[in-house]
Amino acid sequence: MITVGAAVAALAACVSNDETATPASTAAPGGSTGTLLPGEPDVNGDGKVIIGVLSPGDINDNGYYQSFVVKAEAFAQAQGWTVIKRGSVPVSEALTAARALCQQKADMVAIGASELKDAIPASEEGVCAKTAWYVPSSANVPQTPRIMLSSDDPNQSMLVAGYAAGLLMQARNTTKAGFVTGPEADFTKIASTAFLAGIRELVPGATLVTTYTGDFDDSGKAREATQAQLSQGVGAIYPYLGGATDAATALANSAKAVTLTPGTDRCASTSPAFDVSVLFDPGDYFAAALQLYAAGKLEMGITKTWQLGVDPYPTVKLCKGTPEQNAKLSAFIADIGGGKIDPVAEVRKLGS
Repeated sequence: MITVGAAVAALAACVSNDETATPASTAAPGGSTGTLLPGEPDVNGDGKVIIGVLSPGDINDNGYYQSFVVKAEAFAQAQGWTVIKRGSVPVSEALTAARALCQQKADMVAIGASELKDAIPASEEGVCAKTAWYVPSSANVPQTPRIMLSSDDPNQSMLVAGYAAGLLMQARNTTKAGFVTGPEADFTKIASTAFLAGIRELVPGATLVTTYTGDFDDSGKAREATQAQLSQGVGAIYPYLGGATDAATALANSAKAVTLTPGTDRCASTSPAFDVSVLFDPGDYFAAALQLYAAGKLEMGITKTWQLGVDPYPTVKLCKGTPEQNAKLSAFIADIGGGKIDPVAEVRKLGS
């Protein structure tokens, strides 16, 4: 099972101090719109497609690093492609490891996390001249013409997460929600604010209790925070956590509070149970990028910002929503994708 919560760390890499929305794709340096590599996905023209994946962490961790590889392998196998993967790559060996993948005729080199950004200079070398590059976006990774950066706008996911919670809060006639997370950082504060803005789309007088435990993985702290919020009468709790997600959710289940996932689809889970799946798993983004790659539409030299309501991910779904609730959620997502609703503007209303 892919655990929830590690995707929260991936989301952090996509958030900067600038809370404005990002366009669907950012032009490459010089004003170009990106480059399609000839023959994509078989960009080196050897008659087969090889995807090389480098990860700074354990690719059998049942979490973030494994999810990145698992989603790629599932799609690649369906296409008849080969995946070469290497986990626990030291930062000092990133460049050498990337060159090795190119020497093995990889058509794409995918970096599992921005910690391995030192591998990127290989994209400019002759050995990797016929190789596409997929790199998760981060503030410390500059755009170059030879790589595709992958990003998202957390305001979108969190606003819709709040809207979905609001639908269920309406049905339960509750107006108080809770948000339990780790460190008090820019991205956790942005997530909390956007979540409340989404709830208030449907429950105008709603309030939100936010607790920063200081640790995404400490189950004891998460349970303590969750119990304190339940004691204050919250009817919905978002455990925006890592390894402590299930501990907080189980406690929320005991109080029959609405619960949401931080990144993955857990609608099939029964212990603990979730009412809403908020999907921004980095493996899902990579799989979506591979779909574009298979179709010969994955451009290098741009930042691809995955758009809710436009791309397959991110998205939000109710696990057991009524037809009316599902229809309202779908319409809200579609309005964001179509530009009728600006998530940043909705979030900023809280300060007006």
